[in-house]
Amino acid sequence: MTVEIVLPGTVEPAGLQIRTRALPAPSAGRVTLRMEATGVSFAEQQMRRGRYYDQPAFPFVPGYDVVGTVTATGPGVDPALTGRRYAAVTKIGAWASELELDAADLVGIPDGLDAAEAETVVVNGITAWQMLHRFAKVRRGGTIVVLGANGGVGSTLLQLARHAGISVIGTAAPQHHDLIRALGATPVDYRDPHLYDRLRELAPDGVDGVFDHVGGPGIARSWKLLRRGGTLVSYGTAAAKDEAGNSQLPFLALYARLLAWNWLPNGRSAYFYNFWAGNRRPTTFRARLHDDLTQVLALLAEGALTAQIAARLPLSQAAAALTLAESRTVAGKIVLVPDAA
Repeated sequence: MTVEIVLPGTVEPAGLQIRTRALPAPSAGRVTLRMEATGVSFAEQQMRRGRYYDQPAFPFVPGYDVVGTVTATGPGVDPALTGRRYAAVTKIGAWASELELDAADLVGIPDGLDAAEAETVVVNGITAWQMLHRFAKVRRGGTIVVLGANGGVGSTLLQLARHAGISVIGTAAPQHHDLIRALGATPVDYRDPHLYDRLRELAPDGVDGVFDHVGGPGIARSWKLLRRGGTLVSYGTAAAKDEAGNSQLPFLALYARLLAWNWLPNGRSAYFYNFWAGNRRPTTFRARLHDDLTQVLALLAEGALTAQIAARLPLSQAAAALTLAESRTVAGKIVLVPDAA
């Protein structure tokens, strides 16, 4: 039997439902994974509003990524996987005590890593790694700006940049500034009405990269922070999270603006980072995710990265976890773990 958290429709967090059902034996090419940790991300916050791009029809089980132990293998899967710990990106379905997923999506967890700590760098780690190293390609000695530096992706970006010899200016609320400093970055209050003037003062010659999850009107000011050769990586439309209407319109407007900027003769680049870009070629897509997550997990295991866990809550308290995530008061990632027996 598996216990699942179901998102039945556009409800408040308290509207999440708990369901228990029998989980059949895994089919060909798939495994059963016993969840040891799964995360609460901005994706689930948008999904409950029905505003996440390309989300499935209600009802469904949320849960973007997972860490756990394989308990059964289907036909065509090496039985030796049983009993081993893995991470996987699921997009949906991970808010469950057990789940079935493709064996090809599994990425091994280094021995000795705590499951909740590993969970903090699955989607967040892949996202941060790819934006920094595959998109912006900022070199050692460069300077970047990270908006929302206290979040799951932001705090991982700070650490990856520090490890790569890159200076970081990170925006966050004042209560998170000590954390930002501890992670090696210079904090700036994101609520400062002169935020972009302050950022320009700290980097008068411009920066090599800006990582912007907000979108909206401020994206133009992020673009103007770049020096020649710099790159803007946009990876969200948080500014539009509460807007009514078609959820795809803010994304399409943002994407069109970024595309147009790339035609300007000023030596700067702009991209919209889409985690699922390239998944129409599953073999290549999976290989890239496997390589990138393996590198991030290795950095975590060796201590170059420190897991930023905002809170650990049992799966049955998913509603409270989602409410906490939406409060915008935490630093790091909220992790769901199995309920006590």
